[in-house]
Amino acid sequence: MAWQPASESLQTLIGCLRNSHNGFDKVAQKQAEVMLGQAKASPDFNNYLAFIFSSPALPAGVSLSPDDYSMVRMAAGIMIKNTVKTSYKQIPAATMLLIKAAVLMGIRDNNYSVRSYAGSIATEVVRRGGIYAWPELLEELLKMVGNIDGQTTPVAQEAAMSAIAKICEDNARLLDREYNGQRPLNILLPKLIEASTSQLPKVRALALAALNDFIPSKSQAMLVNIDALLSQLFSLASDTNNDVRREVCSAFVLLVETRADKLTPHIAGLVNYIISQQKNEEDEDLACQAVKFWLSAGEHKDFWKNIGPYVTKIVPTLLEGMVYSAEDIALYGSASDDDEEDDQAKDIKPQFATRKPKRNANGSTDPSNESSQNSATGNGYEKLSEMDQVELEDELEDGEIDDDLDVGGEYGGLDDGSDSSWNVRKGSAAALDVFARDFGDMIFSCIMPYLTENIKHPDWPQREAAVLSLGAIANGCMTAVAPHLPHLLPYLISLLDDPEPLVRQITCWTLSRYSPWAIGLTDATQVATFFLPLMEGLLTKMLDKNKKVQEAAASAMATLEDRAGLKLAPYAGPIIKQYVKCFEKYKDRNMFILYDCTQTLAEAIGPALGNPELSGQLLPSLFKRYESVSNNSREMLPLLECLSYVVMSLGSVFEPYAQPVFLRCVNIIHDSLKQSLAAASNNQVDEPEKDFIVTSLDLLGAIIQALDGDQASMLVTETQPAFFELLSFCLEDPVDEVRQSAYAVLGDCAKFVFPQLQPCLGTILPILLKQLDLDMILDTEIDSGFSVINNACWSVGEISIRHEDEMAPFADGLLKRCVEIMTNPCVPHGVIENAAIALGRLGLSCSETLAPHLRTFAKDFLMAMDEINPSEEKATALLGFTLVVTENPKAMEKDLLHYFRTIATYEDIGLRSPVKQKLHNAFQHLQMFLDQLSEEEQAALQAQYRIF
Repeated sequence: MAWQPASESLQTLIGCLRNSHNGFDKVAQKQAEVMLGQAKASPDFNNYLAFIFSSPALPAGVSLSPDDYSMVRMAAGIMIKNTVKTSYKQIPAATMLLIKAAVLMGIRDNNYSVRSYAGSIATEVVRRGGIYAWPELLEELLKMVGNIDGQTTPVAQEAAMSAIAKICEDNARLLDREYNGQRPLNILLPKLIEASTSQLPKVRALALAALNDFIPSKSQAMLVNIDALLSQLFSLASDTNNDVRREVCSAFVLLVETRADKLTPHIAGLVNYIISQQKNEEDEDLACQAVKFWLSAGEHKDFWKNIGPYVTKIVPTLLEGMVYSAEDIALYGSASDDDEEDDQAKDIKPQFATRKPKRNANGSTDPSNESSQNSATGNGYEKLSEMDQVELEDELEDGEIDDDLDVGGEYGGLDDGSDSSWNVRKGSAAALDVFARDFGDMIFSCIMPYLTENIKHPDWPQREAAVLSLGAIANGCMTAVAPHLPHLLPYLISLLDDPEPLVRQITCWTLSRYSPWAIGLTDATQVATFFLPLMEGLLTKMLDKNKKVQEAAASAMATLEDRAGLKLAPYAGPIIKQYVKCFEKYKDRNMFILYDCTQTLAEAIGPALGNPELSGQLLPSLFKRYESVSNNSREMLPLLECLSYVVMSLGSVFEPYAQPVFLRCVNIIHDSLKQSLAAASNNQVDEPEKDFIVTSLDLLGAIIQALDGDQASMLVTETQPAFFELLSFCLEDPVDEVRQSAYAVLGDCAKFVFPQLQPCLGTILPILLKQLDLDMILDTEIDSGFSVINNACWSVGEISIRHEDEMAPFADGLLKRCVEIMTNPCVPHGVIENAAIALGRLGLSCSETLAPHLRTFAKDFLMAMDEINPSEEKATALLGFTLVVTENPKAMEKDLLHYFRTIATYEDIGLRSPVKQKLHNAFQHLQMFLDQLSEEEQAALQAQYRIF
């Protein structure tokens, strides 16, 4: 007999679900939550939830309004989804059957929210159990979409298609995996193409949305069905429904990236189609999706060339799209002075921990984010700029654009105050930027008539759009614009005093785009005529009466600092003087970009910031703000990041401030870990945020590096709770970003406070060894695990060269892990290089342990060394490897010539350090093998080491 609920228990549970959402009676709400917590222990609890969720009619004996009962059903749906999410494997098979039946009934329900939650539960089941945990699901849903039984209502068809779309979005890779010789996607794709012919517009749009999830994968199923999909896209291009046409545009964007060859024959029609959709004034989302096509086309390595004949038709559309609409003017134009008004919480966008730029093992900047040390703190950190963090992580996948072009408007001149992070105006500007880089000076010729007519236009929207277009083409058309800059730049600087704030705002951004030209001037007269007025203008506007202008000026100033570098050192005094005023005046939102200005200045001028006249002005203002920010404020994140850069620039000058800052960071980490432990104990679904731990660890690493050894050692020794005990917890944190920063700090400690670290290595090294296991990350779809392994490898190397006598117990395990990393083709090159350096350094003390295995890693080690520039790390790694070779020279039979080529081409920059002298001496002991070298290689050795 099928399971049936007990009437009394059912009524009680419905009452609890109702009261748990009763915001008017807190006592009843709390009591209901307690009762629900107790009820979860019942094996039938989820059976009751499934029954309630799938029952549209009020059960007997229950008296609730339709709205209240609807809320109860939604609450039941939420609890079912959370149970599937957190405890899928513990759900009994009989209960799962009830949940599945409830989902299929829910999709046919007349209640929109129930249908929506049913789809969410279905996709969660697939995510947790795999598609074959519910093999009949997609078949049942497709039957509903097609109304196979002739009794499925239109809303149920739409709900079924919505559920399929959710499943596809969340499980695209899963659906393309092979199970028992079959791939679900091979069956699903033709069905989705068929569904896109539905008479229901929503079904057509959702079917296309689902198809779009698979276009980027380049799967075999997509290859087989690509022509049928293209045919359907062209058929639906003239669909009367905006949602359908938006998905058509989205598909064309994705196809440019994956199958541009299929679109090339249709380029003329595509250009006309995209232009027509971009001009759709009724649907901003549709127009935005159309604009993304230009970005995708312009970023493609070859496809952009097909756009060339149509540029003169496309560019006017982009220029038209960059003008504020009448609605926008009414919302944002002629804004009043607001610099004295406090910011509302809704105006302050969420802050996240950002990652610092990485460096290769040789210390050079690594734009691919694959290698070890941090340019600011010496560790393997990874950074997204604030703009990237907030906006581009979503947008770049639809067409990469220049980092400089602040399409999200987070800190740049394109922020018009609108809630949307992307609109036609921003997309048009970004597309113009891409085209300028593709076609160069030709784009300047295209917009020259427009600029001539509008840059001094009496109507500010036209004037503002002209300034925006001039800024958008800066990177691609600098050569063509440069002859005009002696006249344009003074005019742009004059626009910093334009009566319209939005014009002043965009002018700041455009000036930042042309700042490289001004920075590059060497003639003193030209510097005084152009560069200084530009910089002074931006500094002045940082205290504009309008907060948006302040923000744009500060962002532009940060850009100028980044590009000018040490050239700003002579002007650091007036810059800091203005920043001090900003610290006194700024409200909360702009304080965040002021931190960015400060840290960028610190990075640009480096130790020059330690001048007492400069640090004496900056630090009191910075710490006045620091002392007013609470530990749990989101402002603490950019503030701690800013301090990391300041600390590295100041070095030992920071010592008077170090102890309280160090202690505060430790306390923040301690408190955050306690919150995580409490959440785990209470079975909370959502893990507390770890951003505070990440930024605190980064600052701790910076302080350890900046102070001299005795000062840093004292801080570590005196800090309670025990510093390395706390660090050990972070080394095992489940969040990648926390471990990434923790292993960076571990490497810092090895370099700068090793005597304090050494007694704890017996506990830490087993944790480190476990972290190097590739199996922990290769089965996931998240690449951040490589950054953790990267830093772990770096810290192994730093520990190995100092802990020589104690590394033997871990040598076998470290050898195995490093070789696995070096020989796995899925591992990024930078991580392989750091693993090779770690292994080579391990050879300094464990050459006898490594020698029997030399044949297994010699080739990969030498290949990695070939890619690394001369550095202390490379020298120590080669020295350790040479000691291993000495122990087992026969193992080098196949790689001997490669080894000597490495020696022959190694540049040691004069052997100025003891370790390089040791390496030089070790190389000299290998003369017995030299007969196999070519005359050219022997000559190189003679020149380098004089050993012939």
